[in-house]
Amino acid sequence: MNDTANTMRAVRFLEPKQSFALRAVSIPQPGPGQARVRVAACGICRTELHLRDGLLDLGSRDFTVGHEIAGIIDKVGSGVSEDHVGSPVVVYYYEGCGDCVYCRAGDEQLCPAPLAQPGFTTDGGYADYVVVRARNCVPAPQTIPLSTLAPLGCAGSTAVHAGRIADVKAGEWVVIHGAGGVGQALLQYAKACGARVIAVALGAERLALARKLGADEIIDAADGSDVVERVLHITDNGADVVFELVGTTATMRSSIGMLRRRGRVVLVGYTAQDLQIHPVELIVREARVLGSVGSTLQDLYEAVDMVERGLITPFIDYTLPLESFETGLRAVEEGRALGRIVLTMDYAG
Repeated sequence: MNDTANTMRAVRFLEPKQSFALRAVSIPQPGPGQARVRVAACGICRTELHLRDGLLDLGSRDFTVGHEIAGIIDKVGSGVSEDHVGSPVVVYYYEGCGDCVYCRAGDEQLCPAPLAQPGFTTDGGYADYVVVRARNCVPAPQTIPLSTLAPLGCAGSTAVHAGRIADVKAGEWVVIHGAGGVGQALLQYAKACGARVIAVALGAERLALARKLGADEIIDAADGSDVVERVLHITDNGADVVFELVGTTATMRSSIGMLRRRGRVVLVGYTAQDLQIHPVELIVREARVLGSVGSTLQDLYEAVDMVERGLITPFIDYTLPLESFETGLRAVEEGRALGRIVLTMDYAG
């Protein structure tokens, strides 16, 4: 498809409930304040499935998907130093309006009128090139493959952000309810904070990986036992923090049920199902239910730093060429991915 010097490969979102389409499109050019990144790798996130299936509809059509992007800056627009050309980077995928109270506080992920969201409303990283605001290009260590770093753009930075929202403290009991890509990063983040971690997941292989990544206790949600009772027994009172990454009515209810008094549950994952709970369950325990969306730019800087220091190690299940994106999406949809599946270009780092 990449048959001329002026076109590139790109996987496009056309309409909800339609398959993504691999197309040849024009290579983008950076404008003022922007950088063009030659994409080396882009992680596959479950959010792509939510876009395709219409569960997440932000109103945009006909754009390139993919938001876990790592690559090399190969061209910059006016106002950006040429010194950045050739630098490996991980891309932050929010560009807020810059004027609202959230942007002024550094919380661009909460901006009600973002200018761009690569992979969500504007062109993302399932492509050979992507143009983003130069400020969104976070320097990447050259000692780590870009295919390993790409998931930090979402899974890693989302974990850091959710961990900060939960205010995880040393000695606390933390439950990771769903040990996929974000859950694995959260597990390691919580351990870095000095917490004791219980991983709840489906299947021996996923749980063995959670144990390898540092989980103190593991619970197989598929073995028929009462997960809430198991957590209450292990913690001798309930968990201080539960990160809910599955998003079903049943798992959200059980996540709240395993909290100790003044515990907090952080909702990160979602499906089409609703949270159903009577207020008294929260009131009598002064429990808190918090939501966490995406990350700040600083969260991504911290995620990259934690990987460079060996505090978080992204688990890459395997890589695929860009043309095999449907194979990767199918594996994620069917729950066959242990960690992140990453799309790589033929020149990937």
